[in-house]
Amino acid sequence: MLAIVAAIVFGLGFLLDLLNTQLAGISGIAFVLLGLCLLALHQAGIGTASLGSYKGGWRRTRR
Repeated sequence: MLAIVAAIVFGLGFLLDLLNTQLAGISGIAFVLLGLCLLALHQAGIGTASLGSYKGGWRRTRR
């Protein structure tokens, strides 16, 4: 989920940088840094749990 949000933030930052504008005083570089922070959280495993993860996820075998 955080990776999808990071992709949206990167896209918004890219557009702001191309247009050389600011959104409420925040530049495109700030959006890039926010996207990197979200990707770091995603890689750390935060926000990646699914509803079935308490049962073992993909490692669970059926018998």
